[in-house]
Parts: sequence; C-alpha cells; structure tokens
Amino acid sequence: MSHAANSPKNESFQDIIRGDKPVLVDFYADWCGPCKVMAPTLKQLAERTGDKLRIIKVDVDKSRSAAQNYQIQSIPTLILFHKGRIVWRQSGVVPLQKLEAMLRQVTG
Repeated sequence: MSHAANSPKNESFQDIIRGDKPVLVDFYADWCGPCKVMAPTLKQLAERTGDKLRIIKVDVDKSRSAAQNYQIQSIPTLILFHKGRIVWRQSGVVPLQKLEAMLRQVTG
C-alpha cells in the first residue's frame, strides 16, 4: 500500500496524482543537502500558487517502492503530475523562477 506524506483523509499517492489539480512531488531524503536547499523554494512556490497547485514530499528512504516506481536516480527529483500523467520532471535544485515558468507552460 502506497501513501503520501502529509496527506489528509488517508488519500493514497495514486488518488492525489490523479486529481484535477496539478501535483508537484518532491522526492527527497532528510540527509540530502540539495534537498534542504530546495525546501524554502518549494515553500515559496506553495505560497505563490495557493490552491492552484498541490505540493507533496516523498521521502525516498521511507517510500522505496515509489522511488523505484518512478526511477528516482538522484535527489531531489521533482515530478509534476496532472490527472495522473507525468507532465514535467527534473532532478537537482530548480530555481523558483524556473518552476513558475514551467507551471505556466504546463497548466496554462
């Protein structure tokens, strides 16, 4: 059984990524330096996008099956899902401006 970190109402990861709202998934680990660098950027993105975007974090050490399923080779890896499909993916630290530009392209 897969589950998403910080998800209310016991939603499964699959339920979340299949929703109408775009979902940015941050695959990370607590020991990962670049992941810590990404955290404030994602927080800013969440503040700027409000309820237009959902951001969830998936700890690759605790959710190995999800990491394997999406072939996470390096962290952080960000994957944007829309209605269950992967519409964008990038590994490494991504600047806020690049994330916002990508979201505008993908979601209109």
